[in-house]
Amino acid sequence: MSVNSFEGYYMSWKPEINKNDKALYRSLAEKLESDIKNGILMPGTKLPPQRELAKFLDLNVSTVSKAFKLCELKGLISATAGSGTFVAYDALARDHLLTDADNIIDMGSISPDNSANELILHQLKCMLNEQGAEKWFSCNRLGESEWQKEAAVMLMKKCGYETCREKILFAAGGQNALVAVLAGIFSHGDKIGVDNHIYPGIKTAADMLGIQLVPIRPSGGSMDADALMYYCKKEDLKGVYLIPDCQDPTTNTMSFTQRKIIASVIKEQKIWLIEDASYSLMNDRPISPVASFIPEQSVYITSLSKSLAPGLQIGYASVPLSVKSSISLALTSLNVSVSPLMAELSARLIVSGQIDIIIREHKDKTKERNELFNRYFPSNIYRGNENSIFRWLHLKGSIKGSYFEQAALDKGVQVYAAERFAVGNTAAERAVRVAICAPESVEELEAGLKILHDIMK
Repeated sequence: MSVNSFEGYYMSWKPEINKNDKALYRSLAEKLESDIKNGILMPGTKLPPQRELAKFLDLNVSTVSKAFKLCELKGLISATAGSGTFVAYDALARDHLLTDADNIIDMGSISPDNSANELILHQLKCMLNEQGAEKWFSCNRLGESEWQKEAAVMLMKKCGYETCREKILFAAGGQNALVAVLAGIFSHGDKIGVDNHIYPGIKTAADMLGIQLVPIRPSGGSMDADALMYYCKKEDLKGVYLIPDCQDPTTNTMSFTQRKIIASVIKEQKIWLIEDASYSLMNDRPISPVASFIPEQSVYITSLSKSLAPGLQIGYASVPLSVKSSISLALTSLNVSVSPLMAELSARLIVSGQIDIIIREHKDKTKERNELFNRYFPSNIYRGNENSIFRWLHLKGSIKGSYFEQAALDKGVQVYAAERFAVGNTAAERAVRVAICAPESVEELEAGLKILHDIMK
């Protein structure tokens, strides 16, 4: 069928491509990507059915399908069985979440306050004054020290997870561990279920590795078990990624009952769980991790960057022995080794019990900052408890998160819109994530809150 036969016929997208290109699917994919980035195709737009678009362009359906698949792997579009293919809501919101301007109040990047850094510095100075301290600047094999592994086991126990030294792998931070786990367990084209608003780090990692993220609708703030079961069957999911404690960005903490139910679905479907425990140490009392119910199908990741200091670039993963070698190989390929200095410092902070002092200090300061936040915003428009180092702020009326983010930035405050966290065909909430512990001082925090409050009026 010729293109001309479609004159006057409604289609959401009528691209023109060079038929002389050898790789027509790539040409079509590049056109689709270009039209999304240039605003010709807006987030949420439903694309024409592949067969219909193939007829319009006088191409094989397989060519269109290949182009769509390429864009789907890049996170630009999202296909849902029975519903069609849509431009992803987060297609235009994939910037790295970092603030580099000196005159900007950073309330975007997540980190604990810096009140306890002196304790960490003291421990570091003690190490460097020891005889033979130069060894901390040499290269070391991943996880070579058994006592450092034991420290990792102790840390996970504080989060409520029981494991053993044999299952421990070291990484250069939680994100590094996550990338290695994805690379070590999953293959290009595999699909993983996630919350419909999720930590952006897994989105960038999945994009890099060609892994597709499938948003699972929530129920009561947490991933819905029935929806997970549905997508396991419909989309052939290979795994699930969860942050059960203070979920990033919504701050939701999954109940004990919901954890058991989700674990039962994962067990029944014989898929992998990746549990991110980045914020679990900030709980007043540990709640049994989802991984604790299905340890042989789970990878449990934790680090010190969100609970102690972001500069402690050490992450730990407890992995089933069946996949330990493949994840270890991925870590070695990424890092060669972790920093011996940071590995030793982190282990000493854990084993000495100083970690407990530091976390108590962080909790006290976090509560103080949350009390200040509460004075500016009524409780019915935000989510997060007194231990949350960030809040999920719902916006009034029809204000979109992306508009609010830009308005705040224009006035000197960086926050991050829900659009940055939305996955696939998920319509972004009208909300922004506000990192209350990122400002260097309470005074700077209050200045930022005043600006955000004024914009909300």
